[in-house]
Amino acid sequence: MSTSAPSPAARLRGLRPSWLSDPKVWRTEVLAGLVVALALIPEAISFSIIAGVDPAIGLFASFTMAVTIAIVGGRPAMISAATGAVALVIAPLNREHGLGYLVAAVILAGVFQIVLGALGVAKLMRFVPRSVMVGFVNALAILIFMAQVPEMTDVPWPVYPLIAGGLLLMIFFPKVTRVIPAPLVSIAVLTAITVAAGIAVPTVGGKGDLPSSLPVPGLPDVPFTLDTLTTIAPYALAMALVGLMESLMTAKLVDDITDTRSSKTRESIGQGIANIVTGFFGGMGGCAMIGQTMINVRVSGARTRLSTFLAGAFLMVLCIVFGPVVSDIPMAALVAVMIMVSFATFDWHSLAPKTLTRLPVGEIAVMVITVACVVATHNLAIGVVVGTLTAMVIFAKRVAHLASVTSVTDPDGTSVVYSVTGELFFASSNDLVNRFHYATDPDKVVIDLTAAHIWDASSVAALDAIETKYKERGKTVEITGLNQSSAHLHGKLSGELTGSH
Repeated sequence: MSTSAPSPAARLRGLRPSWLSDPKVWRTEVLAGLVVALALIPEAISFSIIAGVDPAIGLFASFTMAVTIAIVGGRPAMISAATGAVALVIAPLNREHGLGYLVAAVILAGVFQIVLGALGVAKLMRFVPRSVMVGFVNALAILIFMAQVPEMTDVPWPVYPLIAGGLLLMIFFPKVTRVIPAPLVSIAVLTAITVAAGIAVPTVGGKGDLPSSLPVPGLPDVPFTLDTLTTIAPYALAMALVGLMESLMTAKLVDDITDTRSSKTRESIGQGIANIVTGFFGGMGGCAMIGQTMINVRVSGARTRLSTFLAGAFLMVLCIVFGPVVSDIPMAALVAVMIMVSFATFDWHSLAPKTLTRLPVGEIAVMVITVACVVATHNLAIGVVVGTLTAMVIFAKRVAHLASVTSVTDPDGTSVVYSVTGELFFASSNDLVNRFHYATDPDKVVIDLTAAHIWDASSVAALDAIETKYKERGKTVEITGLNQSSAHLHGKLSGELTGSH
């Protein structure tokens, strides 16, 4: 019996994600997107001020980044928008050369990110140890909290009870119902109280004017010359690297929270595309936002691309259509949301005495160094790099001690066999040369590497030095037991590493 081919409509239905037909998922994603959009507005304005640009530039960037990354990104439910890390990197360029150069740098940074993504830079994430990841998360929670401190100093006294009320609402409201996200309820209730009672407290409107129209695409207002390229390239590369590192670390964190995997290569290329689109719309660029992502994923329970897309779309609708209402939202309501996010983000288990007593001292040191670097520099990328390098040094030092040498002399005294065990690389092989008895050993020396592995040129150079020392005393050396890759490396480099041959 012949079966007819499926219709185009049926094929299209097969390609649709399953969540599209689930009303419960729709409700979660829509409300999560709304909460994130409300939280994005003051942050985008603040980052615009850091970068030295008009608030509309940061808000446009958040809109185009979120909407674009929702389509091309590799990690569903992760929020990308204008960020403080990117603002800090490009602020000097804007200050010295103006907005046109900043926008051109954003587009070039996007190109760099696509190239780095295609080259597989995302695979470097496997070298970030867990202790650095924990340090990254904890530092992030501290930074999120520290960013709220200015909003709680030198402010009218009603701000403090409003923040406390907002926190209590977010703690206890989920016990009543989880249908509506607690942060949204908190923002709505606090706004209603301050407006109805006429309480004079800092509001979103006080941060800057909201845009009244959509962004228009166009080319950056710069001369298209080599001089322009050399001016923007260093800033663009720095922005590309900081943006990618922050985005990939955030994607890894969301993977862990949701127990799902995501394509880091697609995310890297997606970040590049989003920045190029943002640049052509005159935005200041951005990357993944850890605070907003935590609101979306951990607090609101979003899991799909829809929440990311709607966060960007709602952002523009709120600014353009509901500008006067949004301007009346008290900053205290958003500070309460971010304090809640800070506490939810921090890995409290990592500070438990039981955890600290069981962890090796090196791992604790890496965690502390990562946190200290991030908090001191306010740059997540620096903290991750320094933490990872520290972890590698500690690991190298630990592994270096695992290489051991034992010797057995023949009963007749004509030969000696040295058995080398462990991993031979730059840290362990430096010590290798001093483990042999050149003056007292018999004329025939066998170095057995059956239980060892040669990893680098330093190890080959150390073996060459051992052979040379024995030959100077008229003794012969035989190296045995090399595995295939060690034999290949030794054969290729032996005798070629010094100019004396």
